[in-house]
Amino acid sequence: MGIFSSEIHTMDDLFVHQLRDIYYAENQIAKALPDMIGKATSPALKQGFETHLRETEQQIQRLRQVFDLHGVDVAGVDCPAIDGILEEADEVSGEIDDKRVLDAALIASAQAVEHYEMTRYGTLVAWAKLLGRDDCAALLQQNLQEEEATDKKLSQIALNEVNLQAV
Repeated sequence: MGIFSSEIHTMDDLFVHQLRDIYYAENQIAKALPDMIGKATSPALKQGFETHLRETEQQIQRLRQVFDLHGVDVAGVDCPAIDGILEEADEVSGEIDDKRVLDAALIASAQAVEHYEMTRYGTLVAWAKLLGRDDCAALLQQNLQEEEATDKKLSQIALNEVNLQAV
């Protein structure tokens, strides 16, 4: 699982590892969003990213609550998956001169991030329930619902505006 991660022996260990994975991911996303806001030219997309940055900050706070409730230290573990998605987004956006096409690429990258987050949160909600941690599951479910809503908003911005302008 990585040189710095502890060994995983139990379902609880796996839950904590995945919790640390998404905590790291959310913090990396919070660092990347201001750059995406700066690159976006569509007012709707820019506003969507700004809203999601505020949501991401709240999601990080909820994750801290889950760590607290579960009785483990708040910590992240390196997540090569989210690092790769964000790195690819940065590379692709750096290669596009047409701002309308750039907005379409930003949405595609943001949705790749959202889908990663949705898989992690969906798994964590299910595991929390299995572990008898409905308190943790409820907080994680809030994050999942926000990620799903963001993905839908991005699809609407793409379909109703950005992709049409990029063509």
